[in-house]
Amino acid sequence: MAFKKINFLKLSKLIGLSLIVLCIAYGSLRGDIGLPQRNENVVKGIQIEPIISNTSLRDSIVSFGMELLGTPYVEASCGKKAFDCSGFVYFVFQHFKIEVPRSSSGFEHFGKEILIENVKKGDILVFLSPSSNVIGHVGIVTNPKGMDSDFIHASSSSEMKVIISSLKQKGYTRRFVKAVSVL
Repeated sequence: MAFKKINFLKLSKLIGLSLIVLCIAYGSLRGDIGLPQRNENVVKGIQIEPIISNTSLRDSIVSFGMELLGTPYVEASCGKKAFDCSGFVYFVFQHFKIEVPRSSSGFEHFGKEILIENVKKGDILVFLSPSSNVIGHVGIVTNPKGMDSDFIHASSSSEMKVIISSLKQKGYTRRFVKAVSVL
């Protein structure tokens, strides 16, 4: 009788451990348990956030913006079907869960100002309005080359759509205020 009781206990433990292992394996396949997942590390019980390459994030921001080339410009718009300049920048950065102002004037005191010579892909260029001396336009750097940098933006000029322009164009050089990094 004692032999059967010991075997039954061993069998129960084996089944219990097997169920635990199966549950953990199933949960990790589904990604819904608190064990380390892709891009996570645990060292001595402390979760360490991974270092995400700014280069790949910057490239991803620019690539996502490029997918929107040709989208019409519509004042006060911020959606896949139409944008104004700040709506475009807002939409692109929101896609990556990065908070930026919704209006171009909000960029006057936002982000970390950087020298134009140090600008990188994904940084934001801030411009005066074409008709007044206030912040009125923003775009995202696509090809950093100092004052010759290219940027993607929703243009309210004759194109009336998302385009790529160069900072070396006189209209933009004259109105350029600053470059900011939010990454």
